[in-house]
Amino acid sequence: MIADFHFLRPLWLLALLAAPLLVVLIGRRTDVRAQWQGMIAPHLLDHLLIEKGGKHWFHPVHLTAALIAVAAIAAAGPTWQREKPPFVEDTAPLAIAIDLTETMNATDISPTRLERAKLKVQDILSMRKGARTALFAYAGSAHMVLPLTDDANLTKTYLAALSPGIMPVTGRDTGKALQLVEAALSSETVPGTILFMTDGVERTAFDAFAGYQGRNDLMVLGIGTADGGPVKTADGQFLTDATGARVRAKLDVDALKALQSASKAEVATVTPDDADVRWIVRRIQTSFAQKTADGLTRWYDAGWWLTIPVALMAALWFRRGWSVRWAVFVLAIGTVLSGGKAEAADNSFADLWFTPDQQGLRAVQRGDFQAAADDFTDPAWQGIALYRIGRFQDAIDAFAQADTAESYYNQGNALMHLDKAEEAIAAYQQALKRRADWPEAKQNLAVAEKRKADKDKLEQDAQQEQAGIDPDEVQFDEKGKKGKEGTVPGGAQTADMWMRNIQVSPAELLARKFAIEAKDTKP
Repeated sequence: MIADFHFLRPLWLLALLAAPLLVVLIGRRTDVRAQWQGMIAPHLLDHLLIEKGGKHWFHPVHLTAALIAVAAIAAAGPTWQREKPPFVEDTAPLAIAIDLTETMNATDISPTRLERAKLKVQDILSMRKGARTALFAYAGSAHMVLPLTDDANLTKTYLAALSPGIMPVTGRDTGKALQLVEAALSSETVPGTILFMTDGVERTAFDAFAGYQGRNDLMVLGIGTADGGPVKTADGQFLTDATGARVRAKLDVDALKALQSASKAEVATVTPDDADVRWIVRRIQTSFAQKTADGLTRWYDAGWWLTIPVALMAALWFRRGWSVRWAVFVLAIGTVLSGGKAEAADNSFADLWFTPDQQGLRAVQRGDFQAAADDFTDPAWQGIALYRIGRFQDAIDAFAQADTAESYYNQGNALMHLDKAEEAIAAYQQALKRRADWPEAKQNLAVAEKRKADKDKLEQDAQQEQAGIDPDEVQFDEKGKKGKEGTVPGGAQTADMWMRNIQVSPAELLARKFAIEAKDTKP
């Protein structure tokens, strides 16, 4: 701690020179002997001056000099330890990539490997309440199921929809999954963890793991047993080979050990209890704490503690007795008139010493973002607090009060949470107009454009299916201009109601989304 001690604003230490200078100047000004010694002979001056009874070594000027010295040290910002800045995530983001190859339906782990993996994910979500988690699925292709979200119920909904049947490409490409997940986490301000839940990693993917240079930690949880088990098909039957014998899928433990030796990935196998889940969560927290301490902290400004002695010394400037007495009396009257409640008294006391924005910042440091949203008067800070408690529309309204690049960027992020990709695109574009070289805004703009394109494609396919037209089929209406022009009652409202009546399960939605993405990525 002594080695780390320094000042954040050392130039303020120059104010220390004013303290002794003030003592010298005031001392000369009040020294009667020094003022008259040039005009009156010394042997006469001794008889003309009347010395006060008893000399006091401590005078008001000394108090003033001490106050200046302490205030200068406080303003210089003494520090010796680090802290996390406000609005930095308290927990690491976690991206879970689930293997959806056919062998994940093996029954050597009850009920199947895939279903056990889903249960493990639910346990992880329960142990990381409030933390953000992203969900990915991969087989021969890799796809994002959900971006980072702290909505555990939403994650569980789409988790339940995962099955090998929704994957458009068979096989297993773990390297491609790693590349996709890393790209999705690249815009995060804090490092996270990438967790693969799989019954095997092909050796062709070892190079991708060994050459990984990202800042996120890699973890692999092997699902299965070395003895293996029969594999169920989508219709509940068991997969058989050409001879009619049941196919048994075994967990390649040696390959997992080789992967751990060849890369920095932490590898473990599933356990019947929650030991594996606790191991995963503990590793995530430990790694995040270490990385946060290394690069995502700032020096803690301890200078504000010196405001206490400054206030006490300033209080001595009151006249003896009545000033302090009346100040206490007025404070007591104000507390009574405010309703007498302890909470009101606390708020009144805080209002005496802290601005609303300072009180909001204190609430953020306590993790109470609801109180921070109520305290902040600065629109940007209030918007961030509202964003953190999930009030995205209110956050947008707060951000919109400023015409800055940061304002539009934050509006875009909130709009993406509301699934308003088109409006988010416009917000990101406005942010880039004001700061053209902002990489995070460019990345988020690309994500918003991709989400809008996927959504438009899904809506188009749904309309074509309703009309009985294959998505890749082109048909011409030979009855054009032969019908009678008419109107549909309700107009846009009827169309909106029609779209809402389309019932698509999460599994069907994911299957369509994955199929479109796989088609777009074909060479």
